[in-house]
Amino acid sequence: MVSKTQWYIVHPLKPCMYPWVFAHTTVRISTHDLSSTQEYATVSVASEEGMILVLPAVDLCCPPMLLAVDLCCPPMLLAVDLCCLSVLLVAVPGVVGSLLVVARGLLLPELVVVVEVVLLYDVSQGLYLGILPAQLVKVAFPRHPLVEAFFHSVSEVFGSDEMKRLHPYLRTEDLEGAIWVPEDAFSFSLQFMSGCYSSGARFVENCEVEQVLTENSHIKAVTTSCGTVLCEYFVNCAGMWARGLGLRCSPTVRIPALPAEHFYVTTPPVADLDPWLPCVRDYDSHTYAREWEGGFMVGGFEKEAKPAFNGGDVPVDWKNNLPQDWKHFMPLWEKAIHRFPVLKDIGSATLSNSPDNFTPDGRWILGETPEGIREIVSRHYSILYPLQSEYKYARKLRCSPLYSVLETRGAVFGTRMGYERPLYFDSTYKPGNPLPQMPPGSFYKPRFFDFMLEEYLACREGVGIIDMSSFSKMQIKGKPQNYTPSQRKTRSWRAEPSVDLDEDNPRHLEDRGLRVVVLHVSHSLLMSSDRRKSRLGDWASSGTEVVDYLQKLCSNDVNIPVGGCAHTGMQNERGGYENDCMLVRLTNNSYFMVSPTSQQTRIFEWMHQNLPSDSTVDITDMTSMYTVINVVGPKSRELMAELSNSDINLHPFTYKKVNVGYASDVMVMSFTHTGEPGYCLYIPSEYALHVYDRLMMVGRDFGARDVGSLTQRFMRIERFMPFWAEELTSVTTPFEAGHGHRVKLDKEYFIGKFALQRQKDQGVTKRLVFFHLEDVDPNQHVWPWGGEPIYRNNECVGHVTSAGYGFTLSKLVCLGFIRHPGRNKGTRQIITEEFIMARNAKYELDIAGSRVVVKPHIHAPYFATANIDNSKKKYRPTVVNIKSPENIRLPYMG
Repeated sequence: MVSKTQWYIVHPLKPCMYPWVFAHTTVRISTHDLSSTQEYATVSVASEEGMILVLPAVDLCCPPMLLAVDLCCPPMLLAVDLCCLSVLLVAVPGVVGSLLVVARGLLLPELVVVVEVVLLYDVSQGLYLGILPAQLVKVAFPRHPLVEAFFHSVSEVFGSDEMKRLHPYLRTEDLEGAIWVPEDAFSFSLQFMSGCYSSGARFVENCEVEQVLTENSHIKAVTTSCGTVLCEYFVNCAGMWARGLGLRCSPTVRIPALPAEHFYVTTPPVADLDPWLPCVRDYDSHTYAREWEGGFMVGGFEKEAKPAFNGGDVPVDWKNNLPQDWKHFMPLWEKAIHRFPVLKDIGSATLSNSPDNFTPDGRWILGETPEGIREIVSRHYSILYPLQSEYKYARKLRCSPLYSVLETRGAVFGTRMGYERPLYFDSTYKPGNPLPQMPPGSFYKPRFFDFMLEEYLACREGVGIIDMSSFSKMQIKGKPQNYTPSQRKTRSWRAEPSVDLDEDNPRHLEDRGLRVVVLHVSHSLLMSSDRRKSRLGDWASSGTEVVDYLQKLCSNDVNIPVGGCAHTGMQNERGGYENDCMLVRLTNNSYFMVSPTSQQTRIFEWMHQNLPSDSTVDITDMTSMYTVINVVGPKSRELMAELSNSDINLHPFTYKKVNVGYASDVMVMSFTHTGEPGYCLYIPSEYALHVYDRLMMVGRDFGARDVGSLTQRFMRIERFMPFWAEELTSVTTPFEAGHGHRVKLDKEYFIGKFALQRQKDQGVTKRLVFFHLEDVDPNQHVWPWGGEPIYRNNECVGHVTSAGYGFTLSKLVCLGFIRHPGRNKGTRQIITEEFIMARNAKYELDIAGSRVVVKPHIHAPYFATANIDNSKKKYRPTVVNIKSPENIRLPYMG
């Protein structure tokens, strides 16, 4: 038995091609300092990132790490990072709920292991059909989650003759191509159970989960009909019972995962049917077909599915609440007969209704609504075009105050975390006409590209206005001593500096009468301003507990002057990202944090889990309280100077509260998230429409134009700015992403410091690189969109993580991580700048089966930026020819 004082790193010698596969895998266990290594053969689940689920019978004494679970995966041990596992409980579908208990190291005999026997399949072949041109088949199908994990390593594109040879029952004359995956449909098989048995586990069936218990916000135990099991970790993988099981947790865990009815047909046996026929997936027909007990099994993923049990709870007698519905399934059955004519003459077929579990968007948990389930089913058999795979249902759940106005200005919206965001603006739209719609998808240049080019030019030459209200916004402040809620109610309005509305306006100070009028008119606004100030730290304590708390969470030094902004990561113990955020210091002991849209729930919970035990720090979600407008471009300062009498000549990464067009307490921050000069305005939401109207009206003379999030995305890629959840993930460190300059290892302890120090000393094994494509015509060729393999001297060294068009470079650009090609041989290969930029290194991307040359960069390309310091220039309104009163344009003098 190894010492319990050492840490261990667990990772597979050879990554599995499919991350949800249970298989015999050789595992290497290394000590913390890599001084000793021992290999073990085990039953495990591994991914390319080195995630192990079922460990060998050795003692692994590692610090706790984050557990993750994908509720849409098969109901087993999935995507759980367990190289630190002590005791894990996994619920799988059973009578009402079942448990699987896996202990770290030698399984203790008193631990009960409960698991359901699951239907298991053998290794088979996969054939993915398409009526797209053969070149696009190569582009489209790899993006499907069932294919992308192993497409580039084991697959072939076949024509009709090869398809007919593989599957003689297949009609192929109307097909353009197919992808053959010879090792599709991997098996869980009984290897998993036998592996557990060999490790000392025993199985108990028909064990009902009654409640999940916690203590101090951590899992304590699970009570079952067979007794109580103590555990340190619990992962809910209970399939369509997951939601009900979450409600039996204490405290309650709300899981918006709902089952949808799934129909499939089984046929009588067919003479001489080969049991090794490939599983056929017909994406255009939304159907699949495979051999089953000598006959065919044919199922479908319809475009609009039916929520099971009317979107309610799973009844006890659920099998009696799943009616057959031939009318609903008939369109899919007719398409299946067209693809497999033999089905027409087979005779009686049996229709089954077997529900499957889905989250509203198929990935992230957005909220409880059965509406989203209707279309998420079909996305499993849909071609998801880049930038154009938006949802139809469950829309307009969360909207910016500017939504209705932007809609009338030609905005085409998409969603992120249920939040409606303008993707781009159709500049040809005229009010009164039908609202513009997203055009058909394409893997070539987007059909709305010209609108994006106009938006870029506004940001580059004039002023771009971007609604970024979906950003997550948190306030972190200290709790005042001896503070009671009644204090706020008894505070005098006159005692508050609410006259800030006019303090920055010399004309108001000269004219006391005008000042009184403004105060009377804006009394309600002053009240909301007072309320807002209380939430932004006016009553925060004067200690250092918030600074100490954030210094522990952040890898950058956030002990900055009041009024400063710090871009920082928050890391886990392995140095990977838990958050990428901007921290604004409001007072000595309060901060305002801006995080990516998708982080609103996740980072709020993570930060709460790391709060000081003495309850001296308070975190408040303020996402809906502020509307965010990005004012981008070389003329942004001139525009802002017209709308405020405050000095807005801010240093980079600083902020200031100013009045904008009589709207008080607008936080102006001197960064734009685009690489171009300008400001981020955090506007109290009650002022949002007013400020936007002023910006657009006065901005006419500065070339102001609405800009969508897609244009901003391309601008970020061109500036080598990595994206959250694409480049910045829990398994990516700042040194690997090129953000090592934001890691301050000379600080006192922060989460992940030891791992980052070790990585800095030893070097990184992967590195994020910027590429631009050579000799590719964006108007003629297929674009890279993410997932394309990267080759260095004909060896695959990585994949593209994000891609787009570089407007300034006039080239296609992309980002991707580079690893050493020898990483799969069991050796630790360090990636250096010399290796990446070696003169003899030739880099290529595989796009649609063709290699194109790309040029690497380890730093962002340099672009000349227009100077926004126009303090010496005086504003001159545009002169127009007045033909009618409608043409009169006067400068705004507010």
